[in-house]
Amino acid sequence: MKLGIDRLLAEPDQRARLRGRRLALLGHPASVTRELVHSLDALAACDDLQIVAALGPQHGMRGEKQDNMVESDDFVDPQHGVPVHSLYGETRRPTDAMLDRVDVVLVDLQDLGTRIYTFVTTLRYVLEEAGRRGKAVCVLDRPNPVGRPVEGLRLREGWESFVGAGPLPMRHGLTLGELARWFVRTLRIDVELDVIAMAGWDPHAAPGFGWPAGELSWVNPSPNAPNLAMARCYPGTVMIEGTELSEGRGTTRPLEVVGAPDLDGVAVVAEMQRLAPQWLRGCTLRPCFFEPTFHKHAGTLCGAVQVHVDHPGYDHAAFRPYRVIALLLKAYRVLRPDAAIWRDFAYEYERGRLAIDLINGGPLLREWVDDPSAAPADLDHALLPDERSWDEERRDVLLYP
Repeated sequence: MKLGIDRLLAEPDQRARLRGRRLALLGHPASVTRELVHSLDALAACDDLQIVAALGPQHGMRGEKQDNMVESDDFVDPQHGVPVHSLYGETRRPTDAMLDRVDVVLVDLQDLGTRIYTFVTTLRYVLEEAGRRGKAVCVLDRPNPVGRPVEGLRLREGWESFVGAGPLPMRHGLTLGELARWFVRTLRIDVELDVIAMAGWDPHAAPGFGWPAGELSWVNPSPNAPNLAMARCYPGTVMIEGTELSEGRGTTRPLEVVGAPDLDGVAVVAEMQRLAPQWLRGCTLRPCFFEPTFHKHAGTLCGAVQVHVDHPGYDHAAFRPYRVIALLLKAYRVLRPDAAIWRDFAYEYERGRLAIDLINGGPLLREWVDDPSAAPADLDHALLPDERSWDEERRDVLLYP
């Protein structure tokens, strides 16, 4: 299997299209070649390519920001002497100053396959701003580590935000290159777009089912994305960011565990099994405890549930992380009807709208959790049409079988 960056480096005809053009790289710590050389270093070593700038998304080009929603500053790369502009600071969109000396923006980001991962929105903003200025965009494609499954509510009109770039479901099943094609087509962005596709990527192959296990090393695309298990859980566990429960930041298993000081893991799992056992297929739920060292409930013992997707019983086709965590929230609400679940705070530059609604692209999930009469079948009734329509819509932009 070859990544887009590896094909660009190895194939002269790929580089020929970029020769004589001034290039900027949008990258982060996971922007590495198969041999784990950072893409900026690898591109700078090519005599026939001219790198004049770099751009860093959330968590920064160097990935040094350990907590969530911490801005990065601009700096000059000490090795190559090029400016590195932050797209998660004073602005989230490339500016004139960032792009004036650039002809082509190379996008080499490792995504997690989930709508609210902010690299998806950064991609949209780069396409739009490059198009307005007559610049080109070339996506060096990488695997979607969670493969092709589709799940979750599609973002509703009017709920666009930095964690909601368009009417995608939570788990969209596309690579970043395919997403770029979808953005250009759906939003009618007038931009020169090229995608250097991967060679030999099979999104259905076991045991990775999207991630080429045994072929590529995992490099954290963000500090709290430490492994494939987290990526598989993330389309569900990311919703916990919008709650008073902990998503495990400050532990060694972030976004695989969910807990709170008043959460009884045994009781929550039992209630989940009572409410909708069919939603729990493909994974194993383990009641446990943790004490975060930072972030929510730091220094406090939390009862918790860990979602296990790294064992022989894992079933990729059956696992539905969005439903699992929706059900966990419903079970917690049943057991703790008076608990303050929804966290009211400024979330990804948005004020005045609850984070849980921004994450879900509308209030439907929160209203379902809070409604004592709402059953799992009611949420399924909303989910299934969204999932089917997206599965049909995305077919026109697929680059891989």
